[in-house]
Amino acid sequence: MRKVSLLVVSIFILLMVKVSLATNGDNLIGVTPISRGMGGIGVGMPVGPIDSVFRNPAWLSYYPNFHFSFGGILFMPHVKGKTNVTPTGPSNPPASETSDADIFIVPEIGLVNPINSKLFFGLGAYGVSGMGVDYRDKDPRLADMHTNFSFMRFIPAITYKINDNFSVSGAIHVAYGSLDMGATMCSDPSNCWNAGGGASQDFGIGAQISLAYNFKDCLFVGLTYQTPVKMIYKNVFDTNGDRNYEDLKLTQPQEIALGIGIKPNEKLKLGLDLRWINWEDAEGYEDFQWKDQWVIAIGGEYKPIPKLALRAGYNYGKTPIRGGAKNIANSNNIPDFEVPFSDFNIAWFNLLGFPAITEHHVTLGLGYEFTKNFSIDMAYKYAFNKKVKATDNMENGFMVEGQNEQNAISIGLNWKF
Repeated sequence: MRKVSLLVVSIFILLMVKVSLATNGDNLIGVTPISRGMGGIGVGMPVGPIDSVFRNPAWLSYYPNFHFSFGGILFMPHVKGKTNVTPTGPSNPPASETSDADIFIVPEIGLVNPINSKLFFGLGAYGVSGMGVDYRDKDPRLADMHTNFSFMRFIPAITYKINDNFSVSGAIHVAYGSLDMGATMCSDPSNCWNAGGGASQDFGIGAQISLAYNFKDCLFVGLTYQTPVKMIYKNVFDTNGDRNYEDLKLTQPQEIALGIGIKPNEKLKLGLDLRWINWEDAEGYEDFQWKDQWVIAIGGEYKPIPKLALRAGYNYGKTPIRGGAKNIANSNNIPDFEVPFSDFNIAWFNLLGFPAITEHHVTLGLGYEFTKNFSIDMAYKYAFNKKVKATDNMENGFMVEGQNEQNAISIGLNWKF
């Protein structure tokens, strides 16, 4: 009980930390350095006890000992914005600036505790979603844009081992979100608005159900479903300039994931996960025209000696934010806002304020067991530079472009008893 109390106190401290990132949309590819070193897998096979709390809690039955871990991610995005939009018409050459929001810390902490040979308990807190930019004191055509969205999940999970092969699990996701939209923005000559009622926080709740099948520790299959998590951020937009800020409903979407893994011997394991993220039906994301994502993650681990694990992986998800010619005159109204946004308004806002557009990720990782009770895991992720450009469809010459490239280093300290 003392260990659990320490974890709960640590979680409340972590909730005070702002995180900002973007990989699969605004979601991390994985939370612990074990999973992140293998491309974000963990649904179809057990890759680590603490990661299982988040990715597929049914795999908690694979770990008969008490485990505790804490660590974090040093997230380093390199984001660029480009636009020629002004209230009086297009100006050339376009403004092109690099965001100053380039270093963030993403925390994680968790434990796994077997209650008996059939029942297992897991508890974790993770920074799992977010994004943000900072173009303050840059070219005025980027409208002083600075944004920050952070989303964390606190997850208690229970797993039941039906037999030696099959386990089921249920988890509750208690979520904390923070959204800061501090800027005054103009996305076409006729539409300016204030975004910046200050940072807004909210709490939400969701659930997860998971299945895991383990065939003689050589073939693994997993399936998991996460429900949407509804959030409301108060007073973040003033679309009509009357200084009465409007709320934004922003639901983190439902997800379904299926995975498979093989372990041909004690030295080698390989896994593949496929995940569907339903941005198109999530409030807020739907209004901002995000598209659903199919994410594929491939990863492996090789142990040249029992104490050392070498890992590598790849992760791909097509950007949910699309470019191309956008309607600059239609009234594609967002229900929470008093003034309608055109398609070009939405593209301008997405690509400058929340460019969650990276697609290809490669990862490397390693783990080392110093003693039978203590180990360290590390991982590196590189997201290749991705560029998305939108123009107006009336040949007025308006354009907006976002670029996003990422480096990230993660570390986890682990104890087993």
